Amino acid sequence: MATKTAPKPKPTSTSRFRKRKYGKNHAYYLRQADGSEVKLDGVTTILSNGIPKPALVYWAANATSDYATDHWDELAELPLSKRNETLRKSRYAISDEAKARGTEVHDLAERIAHGEEVEVPTEIRGHVESAVKFLDEFEVEVILTETSVFHDRALYGGTFDLLLRSKLFPGRVILADWKTNRTGIYPETALQLTAYAKATHYLDAEKREQLISELGITDTWAVWIRSDGYEVYDMECSDDTWAAFAHAAGVARSISDKEVAETWKSAPLRPRVAA
Repeated sequence: MATKTAPKPKPTSTSRFRKRKYGKNHAYYLRQADGSEVKLDGVTTILSNGIPKPALVYWAANATSDYATDHWDELAELPLSKRNETLRKSRYAISDEAKARGTEVHDLAERIAHGEEVEVPTEIRGHVESAVKFLDEFEVEVILTETSVFHDRALYGGTFDLLLRSKLFPGRVILADWKTNRTGIYPETALQLTAYAKATHYLDAEKREQLISELGITDTWAVWIRSDGYEVYDMECSDDTWAAFAHAAGVARSISDKEVAETWKSAPLRPRVAA
């Protein structure tokens, strides 16, 4: 009689840290010494809320105007209230489409980096070909992809795109982030990469905590992927960028904590009435 081999147990995570996905979003949590969990601030959320982006105001206005122009006849057939609602939401639809495209390019680029054969949708073929070209021309050796990190004292979490070596840069261990936006690399990308590089821990393939310091990161790159090519930028990772990220975190946390923000404002003042 043949004996059945018991399946190997799946490795269990001993990490205090976890990333929870829900729908299109995700959140990070860290277990404390008493067993309770605290929700960590995400790196990109900190930068979104902590750094002013006046260019987004102009982008939103232009995106709404462009949508109205491109959908003029369709909008004319809607009731006025529905037309107004459609225009208000149009910029979010455009932003969501761009994010979805970027996510898909990232996912396919990650699989290609691991040597997988992938089927590429026509609409993002140029972006994926540019990512492959970067991997080939820079003679990239992939160390890690899509890796979650956290800082157990500064209480933030995030996920970096790529850790690599390049034969063109011997002795270097490079933390890189893919960017697929239309306008190029924003300066705050340096703060994002600094936060990842200066995190205290990362999760390995078995979801076990490891020290970031053991990775030996020497450089941080932003890789701008477009349909017509790519560009690579060496981004600063220093005490200055770390201080700037910490400042952005302070601002973001202060304005999001309504109890703290309320203390910045007194009760309404009243004129004194003479006795």
